[in-house]
Amino acid sequence: MPIRKHSLENPDYYQNRELSWLDFNARVIEEADDRNNPLFEQLKFLAIGSSNLDEFYKVRVAGLQDQQKMGVNELDTKKQWSPKKQLQEITKKNLKQVKRQYALFEKKKEALEKHAVTFTRIGALPEHDRKYAENLFKTDIAPAITPYGIDAYRPFPHLSDGVLHLFVKLKKSDSTFIAIVPVPKRLDRILSVKKANEIQLLFSEDMIQSFLSDFFKGYDVSYSFTFRITRNADLEIQEEGAEDLLSAIEDYLEKRKNGRAVRLEIEQPATDHSIEKDIAYLKKELAIKQRDIYILNGPLDLTCLHEVVDILKSTGLNLSFESFTPFYPTLYSKHSVYNLARKNDLFFYHPFDSFQPIIQFIEQAVSDKRTIAIKQTLYRVSQDSPLVSALERAARKGIQVTVLVELKARFDEANNVHWAKKLEEAGAHILYGVKGLKTHTKATLVIKKEPAGFVRYAHLGTGNYNEQTALLYTDMGIITADKKITQDIFDFFNYLSGYSDQPDYHYLHVSPFDIRDAFIENIEKEISLHKQYGNGHIIAKMNSLTDKKMLLKLYEASQAGVRIELIVRGICCLVPGIEGVSENITVRSIVGRFLEHSRVYYFYHNGAANLYLSSADMMTRNMIKRVEIAFPVLDNNLKRYILSILKLYLYDNVKAWNLTHDGLYTKTALNGLRPVHAQEVLMQLKQKTSNGTDSFLHRFCEHVFWRK
Repeated sequence: MPIRKHSLENPDYYQNRELSWLDFNARVIEEADDRNNPLFEQLKFLAIGSSNLDEFYKVRVAGLQDQQKMGVNELDTKKQWSPKKQLQEITKKNLKQVKRQYALFEKKKEALEKHAVTFTRIGALPEHDRKYAENLFKTDIAPAITPYGIDAYRPFPHLSDGVLHLFVKLKKSDSTFIAIVPVPKRLDRILSVKKANEIQLLFSEDMIQSFLSDFFKGYDVSYSFTFRITRNADLEIQEEGAEDLLSAIEDYLEKRKNGRAVRLEIEQPATDHSIEKDIAYLKKELAIKQRDIYILNGPLDLTCLHEVVDILKSTGLNLSFESFTPFYPTLYSKHSVYNLARKNDLFFYHPFDSFQPIIQFIEQAVSDKRTIAIKQTLYRVSQDSPLVSALERAARKGIQVTVLVELKARFDEANNVHWAKKLEEAGAHILYGVKGLKTHTKATLVIKKEPAGFVRYAHLGTGNYNEQTALLYTDMGIITADKKITQDIFDFFNYLSGYSDQPDYHYLHVSPFDIRDAFIENIEKEISLHKQYGNGHIIAKMNSLTDKKMLLKLYEASQAGVRIELIVRGICCLVPGIEGVSENITVRSIVGRFLEHSRVYYFYHNGAANLYLSSADMMTRNMIKRVEIAFPVLDNNLKRYILSILKLYLYDNVKAWNLTHDGLYTKTALNGLRPVHAQEVLMQLKQKTSNGTDSFLHRFCEHVFWRK
């Protein structure tokens, strides 16, 4: 008998958002122990795990700390935990994960030694090499170092976010002194000593420690250790009353530099000296709690492993993935994107498909005298974006260019301010988004005056207009000339640029609220049809699943017997496999060479399937706090093709992790089956495709993997 609906409020049926994120980062870190990944890629995954954790502390942990500090005792909507309880559980889990990360780092060091690469210290170098390193220090490091003594006339210095610092204990006569030495971020973190048959790597902070006495003449250096702080970046942008949002963003960026310290990392010193009093001193000066202090058995900030890989590649050592060139059909070099789009909708799955046709979509519009207007949303773009350059040229040529530049894209604010100013100078009309909301949608509209009259063309996608991340993230998009969809996009941009109530769209679902309402409506329809035909089926692929209303509706569908297959890369607050609640739901996470970033939502509807692509995850912030678009795939051939891709991911048994009913992720076992690595299959198939179609992928999936 199905469990009663009111019992779905049981906290045991949910996972905490923050702990689920930590589980995701653990899966990233575990890629460093996957033999399917070459050694350099394993090092990169350790680095990515560190950068992920930095952002997590700057934003998520900082927000919880603020709540606790202000006495806000609001419970999270799933586990019913207070901010204090969440912070305690985060520390407990993260301590284990950081320990695992550093254990893997030691393992990778051993693997590098097999390739004649060693991490070393100056004291361990032979005399000749030590002299070379000393000269390197004097020319490349010492001139940039500024030590800060601390006393009545020299207060405790400002410590920049993410910067390495040396805590130095000095002695003169019978007195002790404290100094802090920042390691400038613009210095190379890793220095190499190359020999005929060996490469030795040194950390810049270790080199500085070896020569500290050069900076403190007349004092004895008793000991030193490296530390690093993370600062709160979860500051609120004050939009209310801001006459110029551009200036408000610039002020916000300045304030963020001085955010409160939220984490202190200390490298365990090699010396026998006790540093407990020094830690207590830093703890007091930084006003930080004991639970947010991490003493690590290895170098701080493992993002430096990116630098290690670059150095080793420059020596000719190559232990990376084989290069992959995205598929670029010859018809895009022979025909205009617009001519092709007039015949059929064009579908792209990056990075397996080239991003070049998306660039062509803008560049060809700029060079066409019939182009009247170009409208585009920009959320995260590259520093040398060819798309923005094309928009600048369009504006200078007199084409009406309207660009929504989302200034509130976290950690990309400065880059977006730069582009907003450049585009405005070129004559483009710039929108800064919608008050109180982030505009996260990915949409472009081109309007042309053709012989038959005005014609509109649109590109809609799940990922950013960024040609660099399009090589690293999996994202889907469509270029279409469909009259109703392009009318919807036209109305959408006019809604953003003018004064209007939310339009009545033919096909689009636009957040805030409408995407969630549409998905709930589709789930309810699936439940209803399942009761009639017994074949209910939902497949959804996304980055994160956190929205309580969506969770409840998915549980309701499972209780009704609908089969639900979820592919959730990151946070998942749903627990599958609970009897009477979610036994018809499976959840898997794919962490691989490319960051899974596409959002796809499929509802079977007794064969009359609805399939949506979207910029939105099933997260509350996407559903009610952002401007997002979910758009249907109308072409049945494309619909079947995208479903083939989803099926392929559901059969991945190389990179997939399965979420169990007890909230743990387990790596998928082969169990005697042939290995299926979805991303590898897609790369191989794209390399084999020569005629500009992808029918082979459909046939491959249909005959080899599809369940009947």
